[in-house]
Amino acid sequence: MKPIEEEQTGLQSVAIDKHTVMRYALVIIAVLYVTLSFYLIDNTRRELSSLRAVTTAHDAALLKLEQHQAATDTNLTQSNQALTQKLDITERGLQAAYAGRTAELRQSQRQLERRLQDEQNRAVDQVNSEVASVRTELNGAKNEIAATRTDLDSTKVRLDHAIGDLTGQSSLIARTRDELEELEHRGDRNYYEFTLYKGERPTQLSTVSLQLRKADVKKGKFTLNVMADDRVVEKKDRGVAEPLQFYTGRNRLLYEVVIFTVEKNKVTGYLSTPKASGLTASR
Repeated sequence: MKPIEEEQTGLQSVAIDKHTVMRYALVIIAVLYVTLSFYLIDNTRRELSSLRAVTTAHDAALLKLEQHQAATDTNLTQSNQALTQKLDITERGLQAAYAGRTAELRQSQRQLERRLQDEQNRAVDQVNSEVASVRTELNGAKNEIAATRTDLDSTKVRLDHAIGDLTGQSSLIARTRDELEELEHRGDRNYYEFTLYKGERPTQLSTVSLQLRKADVKKGKFTLNVMADDRVVEKKDRGVAEPLQFYTGRNRLLYEVVIFTVEKNKVTGYLSTPKASGLTASR
């Protein structure tokens, strides 16, 4: 019987030991759970505190940002108002400046127009004065031209009817061969053309002889000896187209010598005799 009791007692001891172990285990687990719970609670509290601090800081930053924005909005509003006021003042200043500048430009334009008008009037007056002066000069020129034309006509008449050196009366003469031919066609007198050379013997024309003594080309002067009726008459320093007159023959007829070119040591001209003479020329 004893062994059974011992076995039961052993079983009971084992059961007690297991119960004790379970108790200790549960206590340890409880302690660990409580410890872990405290740790987690403390950590959560710290995290909550940190989160609160972060939230507070965030709220403070947000508040500061809102305050800064409000201040910025206020500054912007004030700046906009100041800028609007300044722009309004500037616009009024610009309008005033534009109006003043426009008035100055109009004044300058009016002054320029008046100056241009004055200059134009002066120019017109000057032109009118110059036109009047030109008209006066033209009238004077017309008078001078008329006087010159009269002088030319008179000179032409004098040239066409040169005054002889003996009679003092005008005589129709020729200055070129063409004019000499015209005179010959008239048939009023006889005309004998000649060319005389300095240093040669006298040249006989009709009843007279002519001899060249001197020929001055620059001055258009010459000296001629006229031999008629056994006499020698010197025509000294005579000019071109100047009739040299002399009387010759029994009836004292009027002869004329006209020189129309003077060259070096040479003269060319003609002898004019009355038609009644009926004489011919010879060398």
